[in-house]
Amino acid sequence: MNYKISGKENVLFNNNAFYCIGTGRMGLALQKQYFEQLKFVQEKIGFEHIRGHGLFHDDMAIFHEYENSDGEKLVEYNWTYLDMVMDSYLELNIRPFIELGFMPNQLASGKQTIFYWKGNTTPPKNYITWANLIKATLIHLMERYGVDEVVNWPVEVWNEPNLPGFWKDADMNEYFKLYDVSARAVKEVDDRFKVGGPAVCGGTDQKWIRAFLEFVREHKCPLDFVSRHHYTTEFPKPDGHYGYPKLHPKEKCFEQLDSTRGIVDSFEEFKDMDINVTEFNTSYIPNAPVHDTNLNAAYIALMLSTFGDNHKSYSYWTFGDIFEEGGVPFTPFHGGFGLVANGLIPKPTFWTFAFYKKLTVDYVKCVLKTPNLVVVKTSKGYKGVAWNVDTEFSGKKIDIELEFTDLPDNEEEENYPFSGDFIEEKKEILPNVLITMLVDEEVCNPLKVWHDIGEPANPSKEEIVLLRQSAEPFVQTQRCGSKIHLELKENAVCYFELKSAPIKSDRGYSFGRME
Repeated sequence: MNYKISGKENVLFNNNAFYCIGTGRMGLALQKQYFEQLKFVQEKIGFEHIRGHGLFHDDMAIFHEYENSDGEKLVEYNWTYLDMVMDSYLELNIRPFIELGFMPNQLASGKQTIFYWKGNTTPPKNYITWANLIKATLIHLMERYGVDEVVNWPVEVWNEPNLPGFWKDADMNEYFKLYDVSARAVKEVDDRFKVGGPAVCGGTDQKWIRAFLEFVREHKCPLDFVSRHHYTTEFPKPDGHYGYPKLHPKEKCFEQLDSTRGIVDSFEEFKDMDINVTEFNTSYIPNAPVHDTNLNAAYIALMLSTFGDNHKSYSYWTFGDIFEEGGVPFTPFHGGFGLVANGLIPKPTFWTFAFYKKLTVDYVKCVLKTPNLVVVKTSKGYKGVAWNVDTEFSGKKIDIELEFTDLPDNEEEENYPFSGDFIEEKKEILPNVLITMLVDEEVCNPLKVWHDIGEPANPSKEEIVLLRQSAEPFVQTQRCGSKIHLELKENAVCYFELKSAPIKSDRGYSFGRME
């Protein structure tokens, strides 16, 4: 693959991967390891918002119904754990993308639950009480953190109501009622809040989105954005504690998602409305070994290159592996959703996001985007991310040749202060530096290292140190002219940076001179 870049190109590239990141249920944020993983992610990458389930789950202890001495039923709220969670988020410079759910057991109309932690997924038995819970929560947050701060926290109504496990009987009309009541409650607190839904996922998503927008139009419900989820695997094959799903072909990674923009734009009232993909990953189960692999990293790199073309945001599910949908995991590499494995070990996909974040620094514009590459012009030179998705593990390499015609190819020797006779050995003076950071099956594959050391379920401190060391990208630098070459092995992701780097040697110093 050979490409010439003049620097005059201007290619569509909306790098919105950092607006939001997913998390396990909110109650997990009280754990030490959860906080450490999120802190690590924020320091190395940095996301603006965080979205998870369980705001109103009983382990957050917000909603309480009791009887007074006269037998009258009353409601009270407990903000203790909510404040602890929100304080920790703001300490790490991340704000909630509020998901309204699940149902407190005392307010629930039924006993249906989902997950190991038994989140109640039935409608409220009293919609007025539900609306009051929403309003009280938002008002408390505004009183504690400031009105102008909190009104900028997006609000989403429920999670995947088109799936019967997440919403009793996947009752569309009942969800629409929930949305209507919830959205109006949010706006009653402050009209500046952005509220949206229906947060659907797969299967009946097209039917639901169209019907949802028709309902909103007919009933004039508040709606600021459309939300949905996206995963790119077939139904998994279960085996023991794990599931093994097949990835969609890389050319069709957005096939299921592509219709959403057209449906939204077919309504005059909603044309060009923001679409927030509030969950995405390859597999939708938290025990899919693919999540821990270099293949996942390369596949996600491909997705991030064009995800922003039609979507305001797209939130990777999730930042870390402190996560209990299916129960507490048995091993650090159990196919969890997270960018970080337990033990504070970054997975290959972690670096995909870190590399894309680097593209935002000194960004000017995108100059090239292909199925294997994104290149951006910066105020200091060029940066890019390249990848090689190899779902068949064929071992086929990709060679990429890039020529930047607006950069110098060489410099005159007299511009460089070499001293003594050593200058005679200089054959060519190259004006630029190429910095590469490589993640592939050989140089950054903590999963393989874990396998090679015996797949310990509970690694020792020494083994965790080894796994962390094996999880770092391979960094190289080289002097170069205006042409660079990248070689990508199967499922590699490579970050590169090309910029002018004139050598300014100290008096008497000659690099490589030994005598």
